[in-house]
Amino acid sequence: MLARVASQLYWFSRYLRRAENTARLVGVGSLLQLDLPRTVRFTWRPMIANVGAEELFLGVHPEPDEAHVLDFLLLDARNPSSLRSSVAQAREILRSIRDALPQEVWEAVNDLHLYLDADGPRVMPRRYRLDFIGRITDGCLKVSGLLQANVSRDIGFQFLRLGTAIEQADMTTRIIDAGASGLVQPRHGDDREPYQNMQWMAVLRALAAYQMYRRHVRQRVSAAHALRFLLHDTEFPRSVQFCLSRLQRILPAMPPRPPVERALLRVTGLVRQADPALLAAGDPSPFMDEAQVYLGRLHEAIAEGYFAG
Repeated sequence: MLARVASQLYWFSRYLRRAENTARLVGVGSLLQLDLPRTVRFTWRPMIANVGAEELFLGVHPEPDEAHVLDFLLLDARNPSSLRSSVAQAREILRSIRDALPQEVWEAVNDLHLYLDADGPRVMPRRYRLDFIGRITDGCLKVSGLLQANVSRDIGFQFLRLGTAIEQADMTTRIIDAGASGLVQPRHGDDREPYQNMQWMAVLRALAAYQMYRRHVRQRVSAAHALRFLLHDTEFPRSVQFCLSRLQRILPAMPPRPPVERALLRVTGLVRQADPALLAAGDPSPFMDEAQVYLGRLHEAIAEGYFAG
């Protein structure tokens, strides 16, 4: 396979999963807003830091109010990681490799693109937002299902899987980071733990993980239990450990690249050694940032090993 096509397949799956999880990230805040009493202060600004775009955002919007944050995360074409930008990038890549993937994939991605252009600005108010998020996540999952069901298990499919796994691992850490950040600011210190647990419930629900959490963990939602499930569970497809284990299963089917294997071993070791109880007792955000750095190095090794030259 040409390195150019391999890179495009890898990035197509990354952009698709990034679009889905950006919608899920906004879902964390939207679900919390529905559950919180009016007396509790809620702020959207930490989500901009979660996606690593605070400097860009403040250069465009001096005041981080709800409308500006949501527009920046979902619809602003100036944000290269926005939902709209991710769908547009996926569509543009697919336009150039349409022969490599089924026609139904193009139609589904194009439907998402047209929906965002036509209805995106109209569904930003709170009363329509969760329906909008559901429409986007369902559309992305439809594309994922088409890829899973209708694409031959050749080397191109392995690059699709590679992009999906690394992007999901990265975005799960970012959504966890959103749950750990100061979205909710109670007036009294005694209220912090109940509201913190509500944040973690919103994280689980946004990742479609709440029912599986209840089935396997069988504990009330808490920071430590949620972190253990989302970081270390070996059976839930959105957990970081599951994604890394998937990468370990993919690499033997691809041309050997020792730097990629070493980078994967480093990030896997970092995640396995994390203590969820210790992270929950403090601030999990520095660990999530470190995990994202290690995943970034893994991506660099993949790009150098498979796409360079």
